[in-house]
Amino acid sequence: MTNSSNQEVWTVFKRLMGYIKPLKVVFGFAVLGLCLYAAVDATFIAVIKPFIDGGFGGQVSQVTSSSPGVANIDLGTSEGFGASNNVLMMAPIVVIVLFSLRGLANFLSTYCISFMSARLIMDLRQDVFEHYLTLPVSYIDRENSGNLISRVTYDTEQIARATGSALISIIRDSITVVGMLAIMFFYSWKLSLCIFVIGPIIGLIISIVSKRFRKVSKRIQAAMGGVTAATEQMIKGHKNVLAFGGQETESARFAVVNEQNRYQNMKLALAQSISQPLVMVIGSFALAFVLYAASFEGMQEELTAGTFATILGAMLAMLQPIKSLTRVNAEFQRGIAACTTVFELLDTKPEVDNGTYKVDRVKGELSFNQVSFRYPNQERLALNKIDFSVKQGQTIALVGRSGSGKSTIASLITRFYTGLEAGSIELDGVNIDDYGLKNLRSQVALVSQQVTLFNDSIGNNIAYAYPGEATQEQIVEAATLAHAMEFIELLPEGLDTQVGENGVLLSGGQRQRIAIARAILRNSPVLILDEATSALDTESEKAIQLGLDNLRHNRTSIVIAHRLSTIESADQILVIDQGEVVERGDHQSLLAQDGVYANLYKMQFSS
Repeated sequence: MTNSSNQEVWTVFKRLMGYIKPLKVVFGFAVLGLCLYAAVDATFIAVIKPFIDGGFGGQVSQVTSSSPGVANIDLGTSEGFGASNNVLMMAPIVVIVLFSLRGLANFLSTYCISFMSARLIMDLRQDVFEHYLTLPVSYIDRENSGNLISRVTYDTEQIARATGSALISIIRDSITVVGMLAIMFFYSWKLSLCIFVIGPIIGLIISIVSKRFRKVSKRIQAAMGGVTAATEQMIKGHKNVLAFGGQETESARFAVVNEQNRYQNMKLALAQSISQPLVMVIGSFALAFVLYAASFEGMQEELTAGTFATILGAMLAMLQPIKSLTRVNAEFQRGIAACTTVFELLDTKPEVDNGTYKVDRVKGELSFNQVSFRYPNQERLALNKIDFSVKQGQTIALVGRSGSGKSTIASLITRFYTGLEAGSIELDGVNIDDYGLKNLRSQVALVSQQVTLFNDSIGNNIAYAYPGEATQEQIVEAATLAHAMEFIELLPEGLDTQVGENGVLLSGGQRQRIAIARAILRNSPVLILDEATSALDTESEKAIQLGLDNLRHNRTSIVIAHRLSTIESADQILVIDQGEVVERGDHQSLLAQDGVYANLYKMQFSS
């Protein structure tokens, strides 16, 4: 890996450790458990020598030399057998104690790491979710919804899994390897030197493979986002899929993203499956060299059976930790890739909110002063020199073809989009950019053509995000004004009726009346109705109009509508075409002009 990529990994890792910092006590116990586990394994290998040499009389026997190069071994002393028996009798106790400590260390480390991983997932998910709530609408519009969901679910899981696996291997297996090396060098430094030959080779392999792991892991995340997006799209459009017989189309679409995900996972598996055996084969050369070197006559004079068994056992015991360190590298690099993606998201700048002006309740005098606006990366202006003003308590209606810029005007009032090309928007004579964002939006109640209801009761949906606590009487009053109580009273559980995900258990008209009741309860001085009656039948529409008439007293209303019957009583009507105001006036004066508005009216009421 290059220095820059190493630096990137280290930067990401340090930032990730910031999430572990509040859990330093748990982290300490986890490290203690891992260290104890590794120490027990090393101790067990270390006691092989005294067990073999002392237990079977190899080292207590008297070694004498009758002549140069000839050794006579005396195995017949009672003291030798007594010492041998003592060592063998101690062996079971030592084994039980060591493995009991090993079990305790394993429990301590496993539980603590699981605790940290679960907490890490929770904290990261909370941070990502809360950051989504601060991002501008333009960012959410650009991003694939599957990718956004995947970062909350899949990516955070990858990070936690990598953290747990990496911690176990980096600490426990590294200490085990170091411990085994120490034992080997303590008993025979000559035999142990071969480790320094294979060590750099293994390190080089891990370094090369790491870069590959991280690159493939990023592709897996993108592929997983595609799977999530395709699934979400099918579920949301399930009725349309069935109605149009699109099962084969959706199945083929999903098969493509599913295959892409499988392909990327297999590329990761290939790199992993090649690297592990390669490390094992290189390790076997070191083991073979030790066996070969032990056959030298000079080495045989220095080695006892116990010493040789201990060194051999230490080398064999090192193979599994080295293999684990290689295997966990894939998980670690996958986690680093997920970390990079999540941290890039968290570093995305939230909505601009430099406003400091605050007011409890505005009057509702709204004015657009020669406003021109362009969406990001678009050549054509969405709005061109829009100029109008609405006094407190008045209703202004915006009409025109789809895509003419009506909803853009509404979005600018709530600062869903910012960065005007020219002009200014003022509320009570104050530029809306000077308002604190939360304070500005608290002055506006929005009912759009895309009604969003939550999987909760009707009552809770009406009272959604209400400042303070809405009483039952307030909810009923709002629902009555919206003419929603007409159908709510007929439901078995009334306001406690569950609406299902996004109000799937209700009709379109019922959903919009609940949304209007929510806006009524909010009691904001500015009301934006973006095609608020588009899903209503004629009878419901008339009922809603009666409810909206109750709201217009001392309240500014901006109504966007295709149905001209809903805006006949508006104080002012603007006809928008290609981002410009082409006509303005009240209903009667526009009909008298016999222009665009009159033609639209004739088309709708020609029957």
